[in-house]
Amino acid sequence: MAARYGMSLRVGTWRRNLDPGRAERAVRALAAKLPALLLGLFMALAAVMPAQAQDTVDGPDYTAWAALAELAEQTLEQRDTSDDLLMNLRGEIAAFRSQFMEVQTFMAGRIDNLREQIDALGPPPEGGETEPAEIAERRADLAERLAQRQTPRATAESEQRRADAIIRDIDRELRERQANALLTLWPTPLNPANWLQGANVMISAALTVYGEVYNDWLNPQWRQAIIADLPLILGLLALAALLILRGRRLMERLTMRLMGSTSIPRGREVAGFLVSLAQLLVPFLGLTALFFAIGAAGFSGQTVAALNEALVPAGMTIFIVRWLSLLVFPKRQDPALALNLEDSLRWRARTTVLALSFVIAGDQMLEALIQDAGATDAARAVLYLPILALAGLLLFRLGRLLTQHQSGETADADAEAAPAGDERGGFVDQSIVVLGRLLKALALAAPLLAAVGYVNAARGLIFPSIDSLAVIGLVMVLHRLVIAIYDAAMGDRGRATEALVPALAGMLLGLAALPVLALIWGARESDLLEVWVRLGEGFTLGDARIAPGNLFAFMLVFIMGYLLTRGIQGALANSVLPKTTMERGAQKAVVSGVGYVGLVIAALVAFSTAGIDLSGLAIIAGALSVGIGFGLQNIVSNFVSGIILLVERPVSEGDWVEAGGTMGTVQRISVRSTVIETFDRTEVIVPNNDLISASVTNYTRTNKTGRLVVKVGVAYGSDTRRVETILTEIAEAHPLASINPPPSVVFMGFGADALEFETRIILTDVNFIMRVRSEINHQIAERFVAEGIEIPFAQRDIWLRNPETLPGNAAAATGGGAGGKAVAAAAAG
Repeated sequence: MAARYGMSLRVGTWRRNLDPGRAERAVRALAAKLPALLLGLFMALAAVMPAQAQDTVDGPDYTAWAALAELAEQTLEQRDTSDDLLMNLRGEIAAFRSQFMEVQTFMAGRIDNLREQIDALGPPPEGGETEPAEIAERRADLAERLAQRQTPRATAESEQRRADAIIRDIDRELRERQANALLTLWPTPLNPANWLQGANVMISAALTVYGEVYNDWLNPQWRQAIIADLPLILGLLALAALLILRGRRLMERLTMRLMGSTSIPRGREVAGFLVSLAQLLVPFLGLTALFFAIGAAGFSGQTVAALNEALVPAGMTIFIVRWLSLLVFPKRQDPALALNLEDSLRWRARTTVLALSFVIAGDQMLEALIQDAGATDAARAVLYLPILALAGLLLFRLGRLLTQHQSGETADADAEAAPAGDERGGFVDQSIVVLGRLLKALALAAPLLAAVGYVNAARGLIFPSIDSLAVIGLVMVLHRLVIAIYDAAMGDRGRATEALVPALAGMLLGLAALPVLALIWGARESDLLEVWVRLGEGFTLGDARIAPGNLFAFMLVFIMGYLLTRGIQGALANSVLPKTTMERGAQKAVVSGVGYVGLVIAALVAFSTAGIDLSGLAIIAGALSVGIGFGLQNIVSNFVSGIILLVERPVSEGDWVEAGGTMGTVQRISVRSTVIETFDRTEVIVPNNDLISASVTNYTRTNKTGRLVVKVGVAYGSDTRRVETILTEIAEAHPLASINPPPSVVFMGFGADALEFETRIILTDVNFIMRVRSEINHQIAERFVAEGIEIPFAQRDIWLRNPETLPGNAAAATGGGAGGKAVAAAAAG
């Protein structure tokens, strides 16, 4: 009975293979491949053709190119040409285009060289003047050689334009076909009449798998081979089960323990990330063991082989998504995460993402199962609808979770848990919320499109969205890894989060993800290569052509020159100049000047190395100089003033100056401004132009000596000679008072309240003027008390006019002027 059933399966399979529709599709496939075979034959003949044309033509084989271009143009006129043939044609044409571009680049240098030689001869004579024979002969020879070099360049440029046009036509045709495929309307899967076709396909595929396995079982040789290899198969199966079921969990626990450990002060996250990679390696080894175990069984069926080949990709999809979900939505709260979700929300996100991975894996296994089942469009629509509906439901749930990022109590809790100075960017938060809303819209639109019949469009929305989320999650994980590495190197988490290097690394990771996202959403490798070619061609600015390669060379050389300049500045500031007799301000000026000169030289060398002709930018620079002259007048003025300050050094770093009512010490002189630190420990930024064009008092420009004037008054009747002697003794006794000239005391005059004296002292260090003033005042007060000399204070008598107007003084008002004087005297006390 079993043998009869197996025979019936074989007969059914043989009849299905002889199906007329299947045979017709095979004939059409052969007809579609016929142009590709002709193209391969043509290229083979072109490869073995004599190279006589190469000897006579300076450049590519234009004969073979003309034939290929004509074949491509004729192929484009045929609407039934296969996509593979068009892609092969495009690749060959792109190869020829690269040769044309190389010819133009090579000839451009030779043509420029010849033109420079012609220009060196000077302009030809005018007005009937004769030119020396040698110069005329040389000019004619150079002109002839120039014409010979211009011909290959013009030919290559013309053929490059033809190649560009053909490539654009091929790309346009492929894009139109891709768009038509996405907008193809299949029978609606909601029609119950189509459900039977889907069920038949699944039943047929299941019976095919069963029949293939059963047919192998009926083969005695297969049974003997599998019995012989049974220990190997069982060993591989046991190893696969151990690695998949136990190994991954063990690696996951080890990663969580390492990430939460406090015994590793620095580099804990980096080590945890490296260990987490074992969560991918161990399951991969297990799936590979399972793949070899099934392969060792020796099943001969095509469907079983297809399922076995899809096993590893489908399984790795689940484990990769699981790994990403644990890093993007970790079990432990981390304030540095870009996503602010509660613990329960992160758990829901992990389960949702894991369910999505099973949906993707199921779709891959379904494709392998029904690829040879002869499924119609109606059957595929019925089979794809549940997968798309489930994927849409999970995407909608994930979108809702993303929209709850930093909302309500979650944001407040995260704000309290975040370290000081860790402020999250509003752009990132808004992007996450917008992404969540977009996912919800796609999750609703895709199943509706599939229900109508636009199944390809629905699949083109759902699965690229899932893949894009995986890429975005991987970028977030890698950016956190960069921050962790920077943290391990610098030892400061807050600095690592806000530093420039991690920010630039995140930007580069985002740019690197753009081509991957483009491929996910339907772009081809040829499209990206075309964009790269266009970028490689660069753009023209004046007579100069600037390409990304030139910009990269410019940046590399300029950075090297900048680093070399900084190294020279460090050597001068720390090793060379401190050993000289130059003052500190002069040393700073020399170091700054070396920095500016080094930057200018680095820029000039970078321009020269990159091959950027600055003469071609002269007209544009001249036009911009007018706007710079008016719009940047103050900046240029301050820049020139800064150079004057560095060269003439009327003000140096460390000087005590007073400029525009600001008094303090010069801390730093830059190109645009000078920083003055006041005695209140505040920094005042003064434009350099104010230091050059306005009056500036420099107390320590040439030396540190300065004069101190202390004023004091004594009561009338005091012995003025004694006062002068006391003040002279106090001034001469101070250690900072200069001996030559010695301190002097001057009797200034008779004041309204006191006899006025001034003590004038030349200090050896004017920086201590306030301290010396205070000390001398203390000593004057002490000596005057000991000598009985009085320091008067002002006394005033107050007279009131019309005191009768004051309340309560009505009686005094009848007393006239005498009463008023009495009140005034009483008021004066």
